[in-house]
Amino acid sequence: MIVPVVPMHGERTDVPERMIVAPSVGVFVPIDNVDEGATICKGDVVGELVGPGTQVPVRSPFGGTLMGMLAHPGERLREGQPVAWLRVA
Repeated sequence: MIVPVVPMHGERTDVPERMIVAPSVGVFVPIDNVDEGATICKGDVVGELVGPGTQVPVRSPFGGTLMGMLAHPGERLREGQPVAWLRVA
């Protein structure tokens, strides 16, 4: 008996949304000219993380449309914590 292969929910990898995450720890400071609906290119800076004696840029690893900022100005972030949400379709 041959059982047909039926794709299960969640198997697809072509999800059109992506998260920009914090590259390190620090206090989040967004840049002024990034608004919801803006087009973000790969490598664009959306903010920076400020720590004792450090300033680390938060860069997007991919391009897309900014759907919203998830980190608030002045919020302390951990490495890997979501900063922004993009639609990359």
